[in-house]
Amino acid sequence: MRRTKEEAEKTRLKIIEAALTLFSRNGYSNTTLAMIATEAGYSRGPIYWHFKNKDDLYQAVLSYSQQPLESLISEAAEQQVQPLQAIDTFVRRWLDLLVEDSWFRQSFEILLNKTELTEALAPTLKRERKLTRRIIDTLSQLLAAARDKGLIPATQSPEQLGLMLYTLLMGITQSWLFAPKLFSLKKEREFFVGRMHALLQQD
Repeated sequence: MRRTKEEAEKTRLKIIEAALTLFSRNGYSNTTLAMIATEAGYSRGPIYWHFKNKDDLYQAVLSYSQQPLESLISEAAEQQVQPLQAIDTFVRRWLDLLVEDSWFRQSFEILLNKTELTEALAPTLKRERKLTRRIIDTLSQLLAAARDKGLIPATQSPEQLGLMLYTLLMGITQSWLFAPKLFSLKKEREFFVGRMHALLQQD
């Protein structure tokens, strides 16, 4: 029985990986379950065994590929003692993961460039909006701790700064994914991190 469960999970992950590859290459609408089955090396039977439909599989793909981001948020939230260092680590790891982690990168590529987020994908929209809110709240809490410690000007609003950092990160992410030859994310990382720090110190 144990071996059967392990094999079932292996099959499930192989389907998710195939779906992630095709969603990022062709887009959500232009990818069928038959295409995913072929990419994974299965018939459609195993897909329907593990997932109700394509939307359900899409949810699983995002959930699995965004695990590094979920971990990044959780780790940052626990670093209230050194809030600016936590933000620095968060930003650096986000940018590094875009370059180094193909699943992390593809999850953004699918959402930002390859999926028409209509109300038909309401569960996806709800999940992603919740994740966005969690990122902004985590950054805002760290910035509030930094302000309380006198590390940033007292006149600064942690909520506004948290929103600003999030929009800057998403802007960098989308720009690089859309036109990766426009700039080297690896080379420009320190510039981006430095400018974000400078913005936090402005009164």
